[in-house]
Amino acid sequence: MQIYLVGGAVRDQLLGLPVKDRDWVVVGATPEEMTNQGFRPVGSDFPVFLHPETHEEYALARTERKSGRGYKGFTFHTSPDVTLEEDLIRRDLTINAMAMDDQGNITDPFNGQQDIQNRILRHVSDAFLEDPLRVLRVARFLARFAHLGFTIGPETLELMGKIASDGELDHLTPERVWQEFERALAAITSSAFWEALDASKALYLLQGLGRIPSEQLITLNSEELQASEEKFALACHLAELNSDELDNLCESLRIPNRYRDLAKAQLRHGATVQTFRQANAEAKLDLISEFKLIKQPEAIEPLIHIARALRPNEVITSDSIEQAAQEVAKIQAKDLIPEGFSGVELGREIRKRQLLLLE
Repeated sequence: MQIYLVGGAVRDQLLGLPVKDRDWVVVGATPEEMTNQGFRPVGSDFPVFLHPETHEEYALARTERKSGRGYKGFTFHTSPDVTLEEDLIRRDLTINAMAMDDQGNITDPFNGQQDIQNRILRHVSDAFLEDPLRVLRVARFLARFAHLGFTIGPETLELMGKIASDGELDHLTPERVWQEFERALAAITSSAFWEALDASKALYLLQGLGRIPSEQLITLNSEELQASEEKFALACHLAELNSDELDNLCESLRIPNRYRDLAKAQLRHGATVQTFRQANAEAKLDLISEFKLIKQPEAIEPLIHIARALRPNEVITSDSIEQAAQEVAKIQAKDLIPEGFSGVELGREIRKRQLLLLE
């Protein structure tokens, strides 16, 4: 039995990046030998085990054969006879097809180290064509590494375009599309995700978000943006999605509600946040009320971050918004009840006075 650290952990270590997740490949072992050593089986499609102490994933070396359409159409084979090189050749990119033993020696049959030096994302073999999910994965890796100078190799980009033209992308589930999209939103250079999909004729997967003008994509890389939800809301803004388009996008890609809710808030209140002092009293009060800024002034921060990304040359703070919320809070029901107001009339009078104050 031989155990190797593989994939992203080796790649990130060579790039000098923090290693967050470690995956392992076990060569020359059977499932019985793994369980006898205390490993817990968790793989449904092929043998994967959790280490009894670290809980990291250890997969038996395997080969795979295309047996159907889409990214799930594969038959896997594991055996103690499967070599490390046979396992590595099924991987997507050369920079992800390296292995390291416990002495730090690297097995690199496809020149991944050289591609790291040359800053190239290059496919391992023509088996790349068999998995349509790899189009999104390569686009996501470009979003993660473009700031380091990485580009997609022309031959790999050609294969990505072939996968798209062959209709293989249509077999991806909405959940998998969103999973890669969400990871790209968390990357430093998110704009590269759009650029890679556009170059490979796969931008239609993002539906309405594919119509963001190319010159505006750079806005998605703003350091002002502090969460993936903010980038998604900004992308919806740049694509000028209306409320119905936003709902359809979120429903079709199974996008979590927190992303949809912030994008809708940006749609309704983004302009008010950007020009709060000049906004009318109705818009100001609607913003304060919807975000409950009297009790939770920090709730406005995501929209502030988006406003700063859109207007990098302006000083945009939440100070005037918070001050307005504090002023509005001074209009209390307990002060109006002695004047004879109650029920619906009380609510109307409170809003009337709040609007007068904001004007």
